[in-house]
Amino acid sequence: MTRVAAVDCGTNSIRLLVADADPATGELTDLDRRMTIVRLGQGVDRTGRLAPEALERTFAACREYAGVIKAHGAGRLRFVATSASRDAENRDDFVRGVLDILGVEPEVISGDQEAEFSFTGATRELAGRDHLDKPYLVVDIGGGSTEFVVGDDHVRAARSVDVGCVRMTERHLVRDGAVTDPPTAEQVAAMRADIEAALDLAERTVPLREARTLVGLAGSVTSVSAIAQELPRYDSAAIHHSRVSRDRVREITDWLLASTHAERAAVPSLHPGRVDVIAAGALTLLSIMERTGAEEVVVSEHDILDGIAFHTAAEAR
Repeated sequence: MTRVAAVDCGTNSIRLLVADADPATGELTDLDRRMTIVRLGQGVDRTGRLAPEALERTFAACREYAGVIKAHGAGRLRFVATSASRDAENRDDFVRGVLDILGVEPEVISGDQEAEFSFTGATRELAGRDHLDKPYLVVDIGGGSTEFVVGDDHVRAARSVDVGCVRMTERHLVRDGAVTDPPTAEQVAAMRADIEAALDLAERTVPLREARTLVGLAGSVTSVSAIAQELPRYDSAAIHHSRVSRDRVREITDWLLASTHAERAAVPSLHPGRVDVIAAGALTLLSIMERTGAEEVVVSEHDILDGIAFHTAAEAR
């Protein structure tokens, strides 16, 4: 066993996994898994820069994570940063801050690398499970980007596009500094057109319609599952490997797009940091299901974070 720590810093959230990994079998045993909404990508689509307050929220989470990593005695740490820090002009400020706090330099990975890690984390434990047919289409709907990966045991094709729940919300649903509550039909139509254009782009590289099983990752998808199950609180065990039909995703999306902030905030399983961006995330998921013809999505709690941990352990051998 190799004890590793993995940090995934995205546009909306930063997450930590400390695990004992067996590179020979691919098995990960969680010791600590946590998530903090930091909204690092606040305003990046508009300004091209990471906001000072967003950086400070992220660094505060890093200081908390540093204590957890030290307490568990993880021998190796890998910090991966995705869409927001990849796009920002002042990403050097971010890199220096993380290095000072955690002692490692964040890897600002490409969309293709992000897709590879996501596929590994999501599919390692699916082989032979519940008659899930290959190839898989793994879709990771993040805050600033969405990754599409098609593969069997290994990645065949991957593409990252600049569509995510935070980016779509800020681009289409914000007026006068606040999220429209609820959005207008024109705003929703413009957002849908943006998503469809991104799907056209992804389909140039990734054969989306060839997949037999759609696997959905990240907070937008897991939140839709929690809503679909009417969970009294967020429950990872109930969400992991749950299945949500396309009709149910459409029903939830329609409700989210017609709801007010207060109505969404009253959903007990929905994290407060996702209340204003979940409608855009759900619409992205629905658009993908309609484009690919997927009748259901298999929801995975294991994603890029698990892929980072697995690859880190394998490199330590």
